Amino acid sequence: MIIHVDMDAFYAAVEMREQPGLAGLPVIVGGSAQARGVVAAANYAARKYGIHSAMPVAQAQRLCPKLVLLPVRMPLYVEVSRQIREIFQRYTPELEPLSLDEAFLDVSASERLFGDAVKIGHRIKNDIAEELSLVASVGIAPTKFVAKIASDIDKPDGFVVIYAHEVQAFLDPLPVGRLWGVGKVTGSEFERLGIHTIKQLRLQPREALQYRFGRFGESLWNLAQGIDPRKVVSDSQAKSISNETTFAVDISDRKLLRNRLLELTEQVGFRLRQQGFYAATVQIKLRFADFKTITRSMSLAAHTQTTKELWNVAQKLLETALVGRPRAIRLLGMGSSGLSRQASVAQQADLFSDQEQAKQRELDRLADEIRGRFGRVSIRRGVGQDNGHSNKN
Repeated sequence: MIIHVDMDAFYAAVEMREQPGLAGLPVIVGGSAQARGVVAAANYAARKYGIHSAMPVAQAQRLCPKLVLLPVRMPLYVEVSRQIREIFQRYTPELEPLSLDEAFLDVSASERLFGDAVKIGHRIKNDIAEELSLVASVGIAPTKFVAKIASDIDKPDGFVVIYAHEVQAFLDPLPVGRLWGVGKVTGSEFERLGIHTIKQLRLQPREALQYRFGRFGESLWNLAQGIDPRKVVSDSQAKSISNETTFAVDISDRKLLRNRLLELTEQVGFRLRQQGFYAATVQIKLRFADFKTITRSMSLAAHTQTTKELWNVAQKLLETALVGRPRAIRLLGMGSSGLSRQASVAQQADLFSDQEQAKQRELDRLADEIRGRFGRVSIRRGVGQDNGHSNKN
C-alpha cells in the first residue's frame, strides 16, 4: 500500500499556527493587491467565499472584505516542510516529495516494525498534529493515483483508505475531472462526448480514446481502470530530482510563473544538498491549457547543487520557452538530472568560479545548517531577494 500525505492549506495553516489570534478568520497568503499579487494559499474559512489559489488578491478581497492578507514567508514554510519530512523518515526512507506540502510514502518494508499502512498513516498524521500543530490529510491505496485522490476526497483533516478490491467502486462515481491531466479543454471534450464520470470513461473502448487523444487517451483509460504501475521513487534512488505544481486555474501572468519557478528551484536545490547530489543538467516542464506539454533543458558548465546557479539556468529556460506562446499554463515543473555524488566534480570546477558563485554556495550551506540545528528561522537567500521572492505567490 502507498500513503499520500497532503498538508491542509499549508502556507495559511503555518501562519495561523504562528498567530493563534487568526483562528476562525478567513486568511490568505499572497502578494499585495496593489502589486497585482495573487493568492498563494487560502484557509478553509476563506474558501467558503469562493477564494482559491492563483486568484488575484484584489478579487479575493472583493469577495471577502474582512479577509486577512499575510505575506509569503517561504523560508518558514521550507523549514516546516523539512520537519514534516523528518517525521516521514521515522517510518520509511522510501518517500517521494511532490512539493513542500505533500509526498508519497512506500511503507511496505516498515510494516513488520510499525504495523500496516493504516497504522503508520495514523501515526504520521498524529505526529504532525502533536509535534507541529498542523493538520494533514492522508490517503492510502494500492497505487499512487488512487492514494492521491483518497487524500483529497475528504479534506480537511481527512483519512481515507482504499483497499485493492475497493478501487473500482471508489473511482467509478467520481467526475472525470479527477483523472490526472483532465483540465478545461479535455473536460469540455468529454462533456461533448457525454462522458461525465470515471466509469463512463472506463467503459469506452481504449482504441477510441487513443484515436481521439493519442497516448494521453491510453493513459486516461488505464487510470480509469485503476491501473498505475508507478513506484514511489525516493531521492536516493532517483536519476533526477524535480518538483512540479499544477495550478488550480490556468496562469498566464509571467511574474507569477517566474515566482513559482523560483520556489520550485529552491526546493530542488535543497533536496540536492540534502541527498549529497550535484546536477549536470537543469530542465523545466510546461503544460499549457490545451494540454500540450513541452520540456526544455540545458547542460551546466559544471555539476552544481547551488540554488543560484540552478535558478540562473531555469529562468532562462522559462523565458525562452514562453517566447511566442501567450497561452496560459496549467502545470509548471523544474528538475535536475545528470546527478553525481562525487563532490570533487563540482569542487574542481569551483577553482574557476567567481566570488559571487562561492558566496551563493556558502549561503546555501549556512541556510541548510541553521535550519537543521535550530528549527524554524526566517532566512532568505540572495537569489530570492534579487528577484522579488519576498512577495512570491
